[in-house]
Amino acid sequence: MTTPLALLGWDAAWAATLTSPLPDHTVGRVARADRDSCDVLVAEGTGLVLRDAVPGAAIQRARRTDPTTAPVTGDWVLLTDTAGRVAVERVLPRRSAVVRAQVGGTSHGQVLAANADVVAVVEGLAPDPDPGRLERLLALAWASGARPVVVLTKSDLVPDPTVLAGEAARLAPGADVLVTSAATGAGLAPLRDVLAGGATIALLGASGVGKSTLLNALVGDPTMRTRALRSDGKGRHTTVTRELHLVPGGGAVLDTPGMRSVGLAGADAIEDVFPEVEELAASCRFHDCDHRTEPGCAVRAAVEAGTLPARRLESYRKLAREAMHQAARTDARLRAEMTQVWKVRTREYRRRPDKRR
Repeated sequence: MTTPLALLGWDAAWAATLTSPLPDHTVGRVARADRDSCDVLVAEGTGLVLRDAVPGAAIQRARRTDPTTAPVTGDWVLLTDTAGRVAVERVLPRRSAVVRAQVGGTSHGQVLAANADVVAVVEGLAPDPDPGRLERLLALAWASGARPVVVLTKSDLVPDPTVLAGEAARLAPGADVLVTSAATGAGLAPLRDVLAGGATIALLGASGVGKSTLLNALVGDPTMRTRALRSDGKGRHTTVTRELHLVPGGGAVLDTPGMRSVGLAGADAIEDVFPEVEELAASCRFHDCDHRTEPGCAVRAAVEAGTLPARRLESYRKLAREAMHQAARTDARLRAEMTQVWKVRTREYRRRPDKRR
């Protein structure tokens, strides 16, 4: 018999992570998270309901040091209920996480989606696909640990979608490319098959690429969405940031907001997005070749020969430079944190009575 949580992807592997479960804990999955509270899907009888929960003390302490430890949409969590106050006491280890760089100078990343099985990079065929944006989002998708898929929408609005799909496939080696139309239902079967097994699909894309229409086509009637499952009668604004939507029959779609800009978090899999550049680089004369002015550069030679598009190399340079910059910022933060730890330990050591002789 299928349990309610199994419809969201709960399985024996997740259950095995509960090596030291909390007493009287409840397992749930975060459907939406704000800074100071979140909505969590929990099993009740034969169905699922939403509970309001707040971060527990341990999570609040950890969040001050590393905000990525806070519960986010898609997380599996353990809840406790004390006199009607539901708290998230533990976030289970994530299988995957889509992380982008934060704005505002912090070196910590921002987790957009947790525990997705598939990250769908959504790009509209009309008016025109954006190659650079597609490559950037693919870098996040590959680095997440989930399976990347490119979903091209609005195929009914262009005369020959197969040509554009071929161009997208050349930008996304190793990833499936689906040509879809939410208006006609064309191309949606592979995504529905994934969802039917209880998987979670996270949607990444800019505003206007057809992400919301795709969500409606996969989820169906908006009344089936998680915000309709609230047991307390409270409503939520529909213009949410990130929300987990149930799919009738099993599975979930994790919607993310349309993103104007996506900063790389520093650990992004650039080599997975540009495998042909990495392969060419292995033949460069210098192992640390920057592919700009160095003699014997196999990458530039391929551009000059017309076998590697110049735009592709420029995009590779831009994303690699950005990822390296963010990684350096993270390393600097970690060094500063360790320095502070050692300073505290040194002060404590000097204050010990047995060391004052």
